[in-house]
Amino acid sequence: MLVAVAFVVPYLGNEIVTPIINRTPQQVRDFADAAPLFGFREVHVGWGTPFAVLIAVATVLWGPTVARRLSWTRLLFVVWGASAAWTMALAMVDGWKRGFVDRLASTDEYLHEVPGITDIPATLRGFSERILDYQADSWTTHVSGHPPGALLTFVWLDRLGLSGGAWAATLCVLVGTSAAVAVVLTLGVLGDEDMARRAAPFVAIAPAAIWIAVSADAFYAGVAAWGIALLAVSTKRWLWPASIGAGVLLGFGIYLNYGLVLMGLPAVAVLIAGRKVLPFLGAVIGALLVAGIFTAYGFWWYDGYELVQERYYQGIAKDRPFEYWGWANFAALFCALGIAVPAAFPRIAARVQPINLLVLGGLAAVVMADLSQLSKAETERIWLPFAMWMLIAPAVLPRRTHRFWLALQVIGALAVNHLLFTNW
Repeated sequence: MLVAVAFVVPYLGNEIVTPIINRTPQQVRDFADAAPLFGFREVHVGWGTPFAVLIAVATVLWGPTVARRLSWTRLLFVVWGASAAWTMALAMVDGWKRGFVDRLASTDEYLHEVPGITDIPATLRGFSERILDYQADSWTTHVSGHPPGALLTFVWLDRLGLSGGAWAATLCVLVGTSAAVAVVLTLGVLGDEDMARRAAPFVAIAPAAIWIAVSADAFYAGVAAWGIALLAVSTKRWLWPASIGAGVLLGFGIYLNYGLVLMGLPAVAVLIAGRKVLPFLGAVIGALLVAGIFTAYGFWWYDGYELVQERYYQGIAKDRPFEYWGWANFAALFCALGIAVPAAFPRIAARVQPINLLVLGGLAAVVMADLSQLSKAETERIWLPFAMWMLIAPAVLPRRTHRFWLALQVIGALAVNHLLFTNW
C-alpha cells in the first residue's frame, strides 16, 4: 500500500507533499519521473530478460530445496553465484553499455575525478576544501557527498591497470553480490543455520540486485556486510584477528560513506546475538587504525561530515520536501526489499533470536538515516548496506509459503526492471 501511494501522490498536484518543489518540467523528468524511485518510465526488454526469467523460475521452483540439501560451504558459493547471475541478468535488460559499463562513467560519478588524482596524500589533505559547490575545483556530486575512501577505491583500481567503467562496475557487482554470502554466513555463525538456509534464496535473488548493478553503494554494502560477518565470527572463534578485521572493514566503511556509521546498529545486534563483549574492543582497535591512517594523511572525518551536510542542501535536496520523502523513502526501500520483507515484520517483532536482531538492526539504521534528512530520495540505492540485513526477514515466514513469497519477490523485481529505467 505504501509503495502504491508513493507512486500515485506525485500526480495529485499537491505543492507540499510532492517529490520535488520549485520545479520545471525538465527537473521533474530528471529527478521525479518515476518517484519514489530514481529513474524514468520506460517499458523495455533486453537480452538479459530471458536469463533473468530463467533464474527467477529456477530459484522459485528449486531454491528452497537446494538451500536445504547442499553442504554449508557449497551453499555459500551457490548463493554468491546465484546473486551475481541474477544481478547481471537484470543489468543486461538495460544492455551492456547502458546497464553496466556507463553506469559509473557519467560526469557526476567517481570515475570522472580519477584522472585528476596524481598525488594521493595531497588529495587527502585538501579533500575537505573541495566539498562545497560553486567553486572552480569543487568535487563532482558523488565525490563531494562521500569521504575520500570512495574516490580512492577507484583510484587504486585505476593504478592497478583496471581503468574505466567496466572494471569499476565489475568491482561493485562482485563485492556487492558477495554481501549476500556475508549475510547468510553471519546468520549461520550466530547459531541459526536452519534460518540461514531458509533465508538464502531470498537474499540471492532479492530485488535489490537492480541497484547492485551498478552503483558504488553496492561496494559499500559488501564491505560493511563482511565487517559484520567477521564480527559475528569473532563471537565464536578467532576473537582478536576476526574482531580487529571487522573493525578495519567497518572503519573503512565510514570513510566510504558517512552514513555507514549507522552500521553500528547491526553490529550491536551481532554482539547481543553472540552474547560477547570483547569483540567490541577488537573492532574499536581495527576502526581506530583506519581512522588514524586517514587522519595522519590530513583528512578529518568530522570536518567532511559537517561540510557534506551543507553541500547536500546546495543541490537538488533543497527541492525535495521531507513531507513526501520522509515516508516515500521507505516505499523506495521496499521496492529494493520486495513485498516478502514487510510481510515478515510481524513475526520479526514476535521473539528474540539472531535473525530478528539482525533485521531489527538494519531497520533501526534506515529509520535513523531517514530522520537525519540526509537521505531524501534514492534510498533504494543509498540504503543498500542496511537493506542487506533486512532481506533475511522472509525466512521466518512458514516454510510452506516460501515459494509463493519468492515468486512475488521476482515478479516485483522483473516488473520494476522492465517498466522503469533506473539511474543505477
